[in-house]
Amino acid sequence: MKFIDLNRQYEAYKGEIDEAVHSVLESGQFILGEVVERLEAVLAGYVGVRHAIGVSSGTDALVLALMACGVGPGDEVVTTPFSFIATAEAVSLVGARPVFVDIDPITYNMDPQAFKKILDARSRSGSMPRCVIPVSLFGQCPDMDEINDIAKTYGLHVIEDACQSFGARYKGRMSCAVSEIGVTSFFPSKPLGAYGDGGMLFTDDDEIARMCISLRVHGQSRRYIHEKIGLNARLDAIQAAILLVKFSHLEEELKKREEAAGFYTEGLKEIMPYITPPKVAGGRTCVFAQYTVRVKGNLRDEVARFLEVHGVPTAVHYPRPIHLQPAFKYIGLPQGPFPHAEEASREVLSLPMHPFIKREEQETVLAALREALSSLVL
Repeated sequence: MKFIDLNRQYEAYKGEIDEAVHSVLESGQFILGEVVERLEAVLAGYVGVRHAIGVSSGTDALVLALMACGVGPGDEVVTTPFSFIATAEAVSLVGARPVFVDIDPITYNMDPQAFKKILDARSRSGSMPRCVIPVSLFGQCPDMDEINDIAKTYGLHVIEDACQSFGARYKGRMSCAVSEIGVTSFFPSKPLGAYGDGGMLFTDDDEIARMCISLRVHGQSRRYIHEKIGLNARLDAIQAAILLVKFSHLEEELKKREEAAGFYTEGLKEIMPYITPPKVAGGRTCVFAQYTVRVKGNLRDEVARFLEVHGVPTAVHYPRPIHLQPAFKYIGLPQGPFPHAEEASREVLSLPMHPFIKREEQETVLAALREALSSLVL
């Protein structure tokens, strides 16, 4: 059993993918070009925005979004400490400083009230952040309406980190279209994944789009004329071709993810509350980039080891909050300020999840979980 089985996906679409790759090889256009433009148009239409800009990774998408918003040295950006490090890393890469706020303990996404509290405090001190990056973690959006309203009140840019939530919906709108800028990742394990790195920015703002298109090509406005210091952050045509094939199957795959998640959740009922399944908030859908449960009673690591011995792979997303990472030691934050994020990091466990997972494999996972809990606590 694999945690994510990309081989099964490839076998399902092999003919289409091979043909698409071969077409790019024959064209001789390997970076940007017509295939990338077609992907941008298709995904912009799907998300429901005017502009989609293909880039080299989700991390570069975050960096470019921050640069387009004018965020740089001396600025602060609010985000969550419970995410992959790329979110805060992008802030640091543009010379700004991340300001962390705690998460909602149910959805693991940014707590809007914690966000408001930090802005109230900054307002009193006269030092206001420039931007907020809420993360749509594990496949569902945070409360974007409330976050957008709070940000608007205090004049902050809003960038949705939708690297795990492409295809999710929030109150009828698509993830990546619920804020000023949305960014996503096409890392192979994502709900829409390439066979290498890739990412995309989404926006309705014409000027932000123009800036990102320039910045992804070394700040170039026209050939060999560089208005800004930019990046080499272009999307490869082969990856775009693969993504176009995979996108044609995305809605079917998202339905399969939802069905697999429902099977897990139903099967976990008999071992609650020791194992708590993920919860999708009202007005939202989840694409289940991960199926992440909580293991109570400091048993997570023992349960994970038990499952490994019984042939069930697991992962921990994420074992250490960002504010406690060695790379962010310079911020000087101790353990304790973000109790929900810190508790989640001790308890979360992701189970095998992908559109091609078989019911018998899920039954094996559930049986191993029941056996693990039986031997440890029941």
